[in-house]
Amino acid sequence: MLYIGKIVSTHGIKGELRILSDFQFKEKVFKVGNELIINNNSYKIRTYRKHKNFDMVTLNEYNNINDVLFLLKQKVFFKEEDLKLSDEEILDEDLLKFKVLCNELEGRVLEVFLASENNKIVRVMLDKEYLIPMNSPLIKKIDKNNKVIEIELIDGM
Repeated sequence: MLYIGKIVSTHGIKGELRILSDFQFKEKVFKVGNELIINNNSYKIRTYRKHKNFDMVTLNEYNNINDVLFLLKQKVFFKEEDLKLSDEEILDEDLLKFKVLCNELEGRVLEVFLASENNKIVRVMLDKEYLIPMNSPLIKKIDKNNKVIEIELIDGM
């Protein structure tokens, strides 16, 4: 199960839920017909839209605000096998299991975070700690099958 976000409030009177999520593949999760897991129960998405920085959904069984109040403040999950990632797509939490190779040095990924909306940073521990942008030419290869990231550091880092 993948953690997607949290239901923070309702919106309107027709049972729409406001989900706060920073999940990286939201476009694959929030589709009409997909199932969200809340409190170990499965709910099918009937409608979806973006509103400010929230993901707004209505669920199949519920058409009234009073019907969805029990879901407030609950965590939302999604089945990993339903995500259907391509070979190039990797979840940030999976990157934490990757080994990092740089010349004769071997290390690991400590953290993956967003520096800005389009700039993801990987915090790596080799001989010391490095911050490397994911879209940087310093990252030579990401091998999803062997769980290895090959990087090349430049002089002065």
